[in-house]
Amino acid sequence: MTAPETRPNIFDRALRARHRDRMLGAFADHDFLHRAMLDELLDRLADVQRDLPEVLLIGCPDGSAKAALEAMGKRVACADPGFLAAARVGGVQVDEDALPFADNSFDLIIACGTLDSVNDLPGALILMRRVLRPDGLMLAAFAGAGSLPRLKSALLAAEGDRPGQHVHPQVDVRSAGDLLSRAGFAMPVADGETLNIRYGDIVRLMHDLRGMGAGNALATRPPALSRDVLMRAAAHFADAADPDGRTAEQMVLIYLSGWKPDASQAAPARRGSATVSLAAALKGGAKPDGD
Repeated sequence: MTAPETRPNIFDRALRARHRDRMLGAFADHDFLHRAMLDELLDRLADVQRDLPEVLLIGCPDGSAKAALEAMGKRVACADPGFLAAARVGGVQVDEDALPFADNSFDLIIACGTLDSVNDLPGALILMRRVLRPDGLMLAAFAGAGSLPRLKSALLAAEGDRPGQHVHPQVDVRSAGDLLSRAGFAMPVADGETLNIRYGDIVRLMHDLRGMGAGNALATRPPALSRDVLMRAAAHFADAADPDGRTAEQMVLIYLSGWKPDASQAAPARRGSATVSLAAALKGGAKPDGD
C-alpha cells in the first residue's frame, strides 16, 4: 500500500465527494450504469456457493444494493466517497485507499462504480484484501479504458491545439487484472463488457455524467469549456450520428473478483499449465481447469 506522503494525487478528494453528494436528488434519472453494474455483480454473487454473511458495500448512491443484499440474509455495512450518500443509508464516508476498517472484518466486499476515481487503486485493492476475512470475496465494477470515445474525440477536435483533460484517466482490463494479482488476491479475474448508449446531443451526455456523479474531479482541472468550444464539440458529436440523428457513445465496464488467500483454497497449477474460469473462481476453492 502506498504511504500517505507518497500517495498519488490524481483526483481532488473533496470535489469527488461533492460530486457524489450533488447527484443524489435526481440520481434515479441517471442511474442506468449503476444499475447495469449492480445487476451484474449480484448475478455473479448468486453463483457463489458460500454464505459470506458480513458485507462491506462501497458505493451507495441509493438504497437498492443494500436492500438486495439484506434480502439475501446478509448484514451490510455501507460506505461511500460522498458524506451525504453514505449518511442516507446509515453508512460512513470513505476513500477506498484509506479504509477505516479493521483487518479481517468482512466476508464480502462489493465496490460498485467508484474505483475509477480513486487516487491509489493498488493501495485500495490491498486494503480491501486486508479487511476481508480469510477466504473472503471481493467483487467490483467500474468504468474503464475505452469509455466515452465520442465525447473525447469531440472535445479534442473542438479545443484544437491546446486540449484540456476533461475525461478521467482510465484503467484497462489487463491492467486491472495485474493489479488484483499484485494486491495479493487468489483466483483473480478481470473481465468487461461494452454498453452502447445513443444520444441526440452532447449536452444530454454531459448531463447524464453529472447526474451519475461522474463529473471531472481531477486535482488539476482544465479551464471550463467556453460556449464556442462547447458548440464546436456539439457539432463534432453530431457529425458522428447515425441516420436517425442519434450518436452512439460507449461505456466499457470492468468487473473484478478475487478471494483473500486461505489455506483451505486449492493451490493453483503451475503458471501456464491451466486457467481459472470465472465460474470456478466465483465458487471459491475450485481447482483450475485441467487438474
